[in-house]
Amino acid sequence: MIPDDLKYTSEHEWVRTPGEAAGSVRVGITDFAQDALGDIVYVSLPEVGDTVGAGAAIGELESTKSVSDVYCPVAGEIVARNEALEATPELVNSDPYGEGWLFEVVPSDASHVDGLLDAAAYEASLQG
Repeated sequence: MIPDDLKYTSEHEWVRTPGEAAGSVRVGITDFAQDALGDIVYVSLPEVGDTVGAGAAIGELESTKSVSDVYCPVAGEIVARNEALEATPELVNSDPYGEGWLFEVVPSDASHVDGLLDAAAYEASLQG
């Protein structure tokens, strides 16, 4: 199931507006991505305060199968990271749209979030 209330990237990240921090959006990976990766055993995330570019590789997810980059869907400043993943990286598998979120970023241009894929477009990209 692909939640309708989120935006998506072709790299299988989701974006929830708003995030917990003022002006931020919360980012995670989709259920499709966590399923393709397999059991997540380690998560590397950007540091709070980092300034990142749209599409930049800013972290890694290591699974029993492979290591995959995490990309930032929009340019901005990292304002939060999910510290719970350090001890329990498997949250990315068990609850990818909830407790398995990765980080929050304050977009340098909030309108860029609107340019991301909606649920229907993301689902279509999985079919094609």
